[in-house]
Amino acid sequence: MEIHALFDGFAWLSAALVTVALRRWFADAFVSPGRPAASYLIAVVVGAALGAYGLGTLNLWLSGLSGVARSIEGALAGAILAVELYKWRKGIVGRTAALFALPAAIGIAVGRVGCYLAGLDDFTYGVPTDLPWGHDFGDGVLRHPVQLYESFAMLIFAALYCVALVRRQPELIANGFALFVLVYAVQRFGIEFLKPYGSLVLDLTLFQVVCALMIVYALALLRPRKLPDAQRA
Repeated sequence: MEIHALFDGFAWLSAALVTVALRRWFADAFVSPGRPAASYLIAVVVGAALGAYGLGTLNLWLSGLSGVARSIEGALAGAILAVELYKWRKGIVGRTAALFALPAAIGIAVGRVGCYLAGLDDFTYGVPTDLPWGHDFGDGVLRHPVQLYESFAMLIFAALYCVALVRRQPELIANGFALFVLVYAVQRFGIEFLKPYGSLVLDLTLFQVVCALMIVYALALLRPRKLPDAQRA
């Protein structure tokens, strides 16, 4: 588990460095490049922590195991919920997370490598497979390296988003976080079929249910909004 903790640190560091780079070289590409309030960041961190440990532990119990666990998907869902509650409480209208789409994708891609290297103890491995890239996590069984599947999916998103940044494509950049959530939730929903997790409802895992909710959330953010006549071009 030490290797997992190390890569968790790498993930946060990578996300932070990407955020700094975006502020330095691409600040003009974002509608609101200013620094978020400290209370906003606190909401993100608290929500992510509660979601990570809450959903991670609940999934462990649903799978018939005891103990405490944390989840990347849980952290993302918790952070989203906390921020939306924060915005509602503060009366903030509009999107506030475009700047964090790329850092989140890179952070997850790095963090999942730690999950992969942690082996069986991490409980993030896949079901057995006969595919040539199946990986033995230490019990002599070749399994889907689902952690790397998720890393690759996030790296593909990150590469495409970087293209949008370089080309200064405003619609893609402004909708970056919604697109990130949509891509993450869709790929994670599919990957869950390759994991040995217990079901919550209708043979779907807890994380698939959360993915479905995140897909609805992302699509709602992407829905075109009607502008007042004075703002229409």
